[in-house]
Amino acid sequence: MRMTLTAVNLDCPDPLALAAFYAEATGLSPHERSDAGFAGLVGEGGGLLIGFQRVEDHRPPTWPAGEVPPQLHLDFEVDDLDEAVAALTALGATLPPHQPRPDLWRVLLDPAGHPFCVSPRRRRGA
Repeated sequence: MRMTLTAVNLDCPDPLALAAFYAEATGLSPHERSDAGFAGLVGEGGGLLIGFQRVEDHRPPTWPAGEVPPQLHLDFEVDDLDEAVAALTALGATLPPHQPRPDLWRVLLDPAGHPFCVSPRRRRGA
C-alpha cells in the first residue's frame, strides 16, 4: 500500500484570515470552496492543499514549550532569510525570542500562533 499526502490542515479561529496570510506569504491561490468554516490554498495545477479549519475554542500553541504543544509546523525555503522574516512580520507573523538555530533557520508564529520555519533555499546539485 502506498499513500499520497493530499492536504495539511491547521486549526484556527479564522480560516479566511489565516489563509490570506499564507496566500500572501507563499503566492498560493485560494481554494474555490473556501468559506468562514474552512479555507484552503492550492498551487498551480492542484497538488498539496494547505487547509485552515475553524475551531471555536482554538488555543494557539505555546512555543517552544508550555501548556499547548505545537503538534506540527510548516517549513518553507526562502531566498533571503532576513528579508523573509521582515516581510512575514509585516504580514502579521511574530518572531519569538527563542531561536534554536538562527544561523540556519528562523522560527516564526503565524497570526493564529502556529510555529513555522523559514530556511535559506538549498542549492540543488551544488
